[in-house]
Amino acid sequence: MDKRTVTPRAVVVGSGIGGLTAAVALHRSGWHVTVLERAPSLRPVGAGIGLAPNALRALDVIGLGDEIRALAAWQGDGGMRTAHGRWLARTDARAAAERYGGPLVVVHRATLIDTLAARLPDGTVRTGAPATLTDPGTAATGHRAVVTTPDGDIEADLVVGADGINSAVRPVLFPAHPAPEYTGLTSWRVVVPAPRRPFAPHESWGRGALWGTQPLKDGRVYAYAAAVAPAGGRARDDERAELVRRFGAWHDPIPEILATITPDQVLRHDIRHLTTPLPAFHRGRTALLGDAAHPMAPTLGQGGNQAIEDAIVLAHHLAPHHDTGAGLAAYSAARVPRTTGVVRTSARVARLLTRTSAPVVALRETLMGLVRLAPGLGLRAFDGIADWRPPQHTYSDRARRHDDGGVRR
Repeated sequence: MDKRTVTPRAVVVGSGIGGLTAAVALHRSGWHVTVLERAPSLRPVGAGIGLAPNALRALDVIGLGDEIRALAAWQGDGGMRTAHGRWLARTDARAAAERYGGPLVVVHRATLIDTLAARLPDGTVRTGAPATLTDPGTAATGHRAVVTTPDGDIEADLVVGADGINSAVRPVLFPAHPAPEYTGLTSWRVVVPAPRRPFAPHESWGRGALWGTQPLKDGRVYAYAAAVAPAGGRARDDERAELVRRFGAWHDPIPEILATITPDQVLRHDIRHLTTPLPAFHRGRTALLGDAAHPMAPTLGQGGNQAIEDAIVLAHHLAPHHDTGAGLAAYSAARVPRTTGVVRTSARVARLLTRTSAPVVALRETLMGLVRLAPGLGLRAFDGIADWRPPQHTYSDRARRHDDGGVRR
């Protein structure tokens, strides 16, 4: 039988945002895709995610950009504040959209996951299916990769490790590489009803801590916080009480938001990153993407965005029946330098946040305040990140209008 008549098989380990984006992109390009998810369901964590123009353009490639734009809240004018509420810097949503070719939007992770999963054929995603990479394969010889599951081994022409920061695929490919390190910060996330009074989207910085409040389209808000804390720590009582202790005296609407939280709603995670980049994002017939490849601090809001980019670029270089080895090498060549830069910039911002001495905090606030005098300074921080464009250009006419800087009001 002509091998070109056999649909090549890809196995994606992990059903997060990056894994499902890769699955959709590979499926659209002609691969037979299976997604293996250890958890018993696709239910994602109860949190939001900001999608910048770079990620939305990547989603345009698989025909999902406009759908997500319609389901998301478009970020309006807001800015940076102190813990007491003084505005350090204002952001101009229209200016940002004009500079980067589209808006920043905020969407619940469940909405994004459901939208991606709906684009896959029934049976593609197998939940309750832990997977172990037992052989990464050899692209040069045609030796296939092998993934072991409780139901038996699966041979694949391509395996995509999208299994997050605690990836079990990554150490199989690069066993001697350092593991992700703790940044010194822990984070809390929650989605709750919106405050009674209107508020502007904001991120507020205090001594070794920050709080962000972003509206969602359904009337709720996505709130997130981070603070200097020992690794592996947990609240003395419950995580809501911990948030009240740390942020209860901060400016409105933070106290009102805290009053609506129940302890079981709060997600707490230590923030880790991998500042020593992997030598490549592939070995044999196996690729890594997202947090499995380049875990980063969330201080630029780019973790999920970069995973989406990874997925689209990976599928672009891996057309069915083409040279898989060459395609994976091209993927690594494209993604390692870009994500390394984003990881390191995120790490620098995280280090700035961990500073707790009063003189350093005062200097930080002064520097942030300069953005008020020259707003372009704040926007330039995302040059080379938010203005990224995918290698494919298959945008809809509507998406091209967004590229011209249109902002929905």
